[in-house]
Amino acid sequence: MTHQAPFPSAAPGADPGRQVAQLREALRLVERIAGRSDAAAGDARLDEAARVSAAYDRALPIVQRRFDALAGEATAWAAAGVEALLAAAGTSAPRAAAARLAARIDGALVEMAGLLADADH
Repeated sequence: MTHQAPFPSAAPGADPGRQVAQLREALRLVERIAGRSDAAAGDARLDEAARVSAAYDRALPIVQRRFDALAGEATAWAAAGVEALLAAAGTSAPRAAAARLAARIDGALVEMAGLLADADH
């Protein structure tokens, strides 16, 4: 069994591109546990992080605070989920749990992007 350090929680004012990149990395790991292939290329993830950072910089402070709160929450439960999956490694249960966690992480990323997209309009 391998053990990885938990993902750091997002602090208010942390780099939003980095927060998204960390969640994408967690999603990639969880999808591997779920038996899915890695769909997003590395360049696409870097591009996404840059776009998120730029949109965050243009967003109103209230939108930035909501983004920070959502990113912090998502990072915390994603880290706990990954830790639980790693603890259960070797059993048959992690695949279904990993698929559910992957869906939640993906949903959080979509919601975070939506916050910033709405702020651009």
